[in-house]
Amino acid sequence: MLKLEKRDKLVMIGDSITDCDRARPVGEGLFNAIGRGYVGVVDALLTAVYPELGIRVVNVGTSGNTVRDLKDRWQTDVIDLKPDWLSIMIGTNDVWRQFDVPAMTEAHVYLEEYEQTLEELVARTRPVLKGLALMTPFYIEPNPTDAMRETMDRYGEAVKRIAGKYDAVYVDTQAAFNRLLEHLYPATLAWDRVHPSQTGHAVLARSFLQGIGFDYNQGLV
Repeated sequence: MLKLEKRDKLVMIGDSITDCDRARPVGEGLFNAIGRGYVGVVDALLTAVYPELGIRVVNVGTSGNTVRDLKDRWQTDVIDLKPDWLSIMIGTNDVWRQFDVPAMTEAHVYLEEYEQTLEELVARTRPVLKGLALMTPFYIEPNPTDAMRETMDRYGEAVKRIAGKYDAVYVDTQAAFNRLLEHLYPATLAWDRVHPSQTGHAVLARSFLQGIGFDYNQGLV
């Protein structure tokens, strides 16, 4: 059964994978204002399958963000929007900067800071939400011993710990990609193993929707 209720407002926050050219200051409205990624797919499917619920989906992903950036804009981009449900997917840049700019240590968000900051934001916000979904960061690399994939998995484990502690829906995006990677080369899903193709965004949307109890057969005639 779908966890969201009639007229619920779902705010989805994250980095470029969430952003996908969404409108500013808030990503919702006409002409792809919600962005061209998984948030748009989620919105489209919720509207198509549950039109009677009038669920409102808002995209506040921002390209390049780490969990530090989320903390800086949390009041305006989450609290002030008064969501009923909140979805957070962050961590890619926290990890990636450790590998693509290893000398720029000020840009690195190491695991302890990542987990502490994310939990701080969750603890602050969970009491005013009907529901919360925490989506893991991911790396579209099938080898679990690859240095960046191994690090990303540890950040995903932190997300799982926080989800369990705060009664959140846990969305294991890495596991969802791993299934496809048994059959597809990583570049099929993302040229840089980070920014997904439309297929990759469909994987993310499907994983999120599964977590919130979406029924694909609802309303079929």
